[in-house]
Amino acid sequence: MSRAEKDQLSQWVARDLGTAVPGIEGRPDVCGGEPWIIRIRIPVWALEQTRHLGGSKADLLRIDPTLRTEDLVNAWIFVRAHRDKIEENEAA
Repeated sequence: MSRAEKDQLSQWVARDLGTAVPGIEGRPDVCGGEPWIIRIRIPVWALEQTRHLGGSKADLLRIDPTLRTEDLVNAWIFVRAHRDKIEENEAA
């Protein structure tokens, strides 16, 4: 599957799921209300910021051995569906 096809598939999945993305949660009393990876409470915006700064999937998985590829896939789906919220946090 090409990168463009993967991006399109992620967009369809995000649209079908609406605001919910498996493995991602957000509550006011956890992580300052920012969406996070459920199992390990890493904010999605922090993963995206690392990726934006040039960190690869392998880098992220090496930095935190509890992080799984599935977590990153869910995070990237969330980022695509909620770009405005992520950019808001990156600017802060």
